[in-house]
Amino acid sequence: MNIAVGARAGVIDDLFAGNFLGKDSDIVFDYRQKVTKSFEYLQGDYYIAPLFMVRLCHIVKNFIAHLLNVKVPLILGIWGGKGQGKSFQTELIFQAMAVEPIIMSAGELESERAGEPGKLIRERYRTASQVIQNQGKLSCLMINDIDAGLGRFGNTQMTVNNQIVVGTLMNLSDNPTRVSIGQDWRESDITKRVPIIVTGNDFSTIYAPLIRDGRMEKFYWQPNHEDIVNIVHRMYGKDGISKEEVVSVVNTFPSQALDFYGALRSRTYDRSILKWIDDIGGIENLGARLLKGRKDEEFPVFTPPQQTVEALLESGHSLLKEQQLIMENKLSKEYMKNMDD
Repeated sequence: MNIAVGARAGVIDDLFAGNFLGKDSDIVFDYRQKVTKSFEYLQGDYYIAPLFMVRLCHIVKNFIAHLLNVKVPLILGIWGGKGQGKSFQTELIFQAMAVEPIIMSAGELESERAGEPGKLIRERYRTASQVIQNQGKLSCLMINDIDAGLGRFGNTQMTVNNQIVVGTLMNLSDNPTRVSIGQDWRESDITKRVPIIVTGNDFSTIYAPLIRDGRMEKFYWQPNHEDIVNIVHRMYGKDGISKEEVVSVVNTFPSQALDFYGALRSRTYDRSILKWIDDIGGIENLGARLLKGRKDEEFPVFTPPQQTVEALLESGHSLLKEQQLIMENKLSKEYMKNMDD
């Protein structure tokens, strides 16, 4: 059964199409709606780095590949240091371009059943193609932290699933309009070309033929000082922190990743949250109030802290101290020091 056809008028007898679901109803529409991701939660004025926007023209290039007299790689690999906002900047561009992507993670690239992750990638690719064809929306397939699932680190073992996933991605790059998920080949079964975007920290750990230039366009993302200041300034926009104050905070903690400044702002909420816990009855009653309270029961209003540069710097030094403790105190060695005796 070709469930992508559903109850389309003219394909099956009109007697069975009816008017209840519409003439061109699609019985797997709800499924596709759940698989794709929208970005309603991205409320606010966020900063998109110009260089990032330029490289994400990869999406446009793939949709007009048939008009270009050049070889267009299907995959865009965005890589760089941890916590630099690779995924978040990509999602902001998806929102700006009204792209409705299908997003996978490295955790889906392994399974106890051989071949399952490769099949899942092909199914998700075809689903993104159906979104383009049936819903008239831009779509793509995005795989986050791909090196965590496919990379070779030290003595890690290569599995059959690793090989099949690599082979699947290579085959999609070479044949982006013919994708099998196990059914018999049909000459008319032409899939819409779907750009693929992958993120990671170290692409040197990935099988080299997959990342060659003909298959993958690579983009090393390392935000400069201006990018960091602009992104953090938008992040603190509702707090009334001026750009000059943001510059002073960024300069106080050089060489920190972007997620450090998000964690820094989050740390300033700790005291306000502790006061709010006291207002709702203390930690002894916290579980009962949060989980078992009646729906009509009102909690005291949480009042966000008034952000100041001093509070941000205090939180930043606290986070910096935690980082240094992890690097200096390797407790695993302390625990195991007597094992050799």
